[in-house]
Amino acid sequence: MKPAFIFDMDGTIVDNMAFHTDSWLAFFARRGKTYDPDAFFRETAGAQGREILRERLGADIPEDEIAVLAQEKDVLYREMYGPHRSAIQGFEAFVTTARAQGVKLAVATSAPPANIVFTLDELDLRRHFDAVVGAADVARGKPHPDVFLKAAEKLGIPPRDCIVFEDAPMGVEAARRAGMRTVVITTTLPADAFREFDNVVRIAAHYDDLNVGDLLGTP
Repeated sequence: MKPAFIFDMDGTIVDNMAFHTDSWLAFFARRGKTYDPDAFFRETAGAQGREILRERLGADIPEDEIAVLAQEKDVLYREMYGPHRSAIQGFEAFVTTARAQGVKLAVATSAPPANIVFTLDELDLRRHFDAVVGAADVARGKPHPDVFLKAAEKLGIPPRDCIVFEDAPMGVEAARRAGMRTVVITTTLPADAFREFDNVVRIAAHYDDLNVGDLLGTP
């Protein structure tokens, strides 16, 4: 059985994580809270928005209020990133080659439905994928493995035969817990940030540096 490819979305399909961090910082600044941008990214990348909100604002906030707050942050993010939105270098050629070789493809993201539409549909990328799993489909974000396991289930591929594409340590850890190998795309952190992970099989700056055939032969 050929490995399936499962892609995180933010930072892995589009180079947008700086905009997520900036929009979170602007959101919290409205509430008198300030954070170091690098530390905030490392602590939150891969987590669901509602998890970040509960951690930073209080675990006892009602769910309906969390939904309103999350929407406020996501509107900020889409306003900031919209003018810059594009796929990472070589991505479409890479997934087109993978599909031509019979590889099943999925997206597994912590993003809410509106942000998935904002990225996959408005960039006309959803057509490449056999399954899309997001925050609405699982209860927990990364580093829990739920979103990757759900994607593998939808593809009908065992976790051991899935290769995850990620940009953040919490995502790589989620893939490790799912029993999946990982390719790291260094849009947001340097390669050294991932040296500790034994499930990382490749590290690349963008998709032009990757070869589908080589990955299919990766043990």
